[in-house]
Amino acid sequence: MNGYSRQLVASNRDADTHNLGVRLGRVCIKLDIPITDVAEFCKVSRMTAYNWFKGITNPQANKADLVKTIIAKLSARL
Repeated sequence: MNGYSRQLVASNRDADTHNLGVRLGRVCIKLDIPITDVAEFCKVSRMTAYNWFKGITNPQANKADLVKTIIAKLSARL
């Protein structure tokens, strides 16, 4: 969690886990995967990835399967 601000970590912790982006954020925070890497891999802006992690927005339908795959693969590393 060294690469993430306390504010982002707190926002993610308090967000609804039904949100796919929040679940992605939890895994990435635990594994300390840079948000820039997440954004680049998903082909979205860093701001979009931050909003996903905070639960402000949810990945759009065209990104949902990709995000689910990332969550599954990263969760196996926990």
